[in-house]
Amino acid sequence: MSTRSLNRVTLIGNLTRDPELKYTPTGSAVCTFGMATNREWTDSSGQKQEGAEFHRIVAWGKLGEICSQLLQKGRKVFVEGRLQTRQWKTQDGSDKQVTEIVIEEMMALDAPKNSNYSSGGNYDASYTSAVDNNNSAPSISSPAEEVFTADEKTAVTSGTDDEIPF
Repeated sequence: MSTRSLNRVTLIGNLTRDPELKYTPTGSAVCTFGMATNREWTDSSGQKQEGAEFHRIVAWGKLGEICSQLLQKGRKVFVEGRLQTRQWKTQDGSDKQVTEIVIEEMMALDAPKNSNYSSGGNYDASYTSAVDNNNSAPSISSPAEEVFTADEKTAVTSGTDDEIPF
């Protein structure tokens, strides 16, 4: 009998740095960026405390390219993926280890700082879905209406509130 397990991470936070897009020698896109999540709690003396956790996020393939185009430092974003820990030896022989979140879905939760969407104008037309499902002209939508996935064949556009991931 096999034992079941789950490696799933869901975060909502702000980018701490602009995404960095690179390509592997085989041509695969890989995008990395930092993300901060905040929390508040009351300590034993009744004082409110605040803290932040910082996460290294990695997106591969088409999702990585989309992240590098749409995201920038300070943007609020939803990501979902899995934890992955990598280990290696440096040139001087010391052991290194990093734990990162390899994402499979990303949703920008606010409008880009350069757009006029928040002031009531049309949304920046360069913000488009990864796939045109019906071969018609792309519709203009807000960032919170599109979920980008690691599967290059699907970009889900939400039409109802039932698909909110939190």
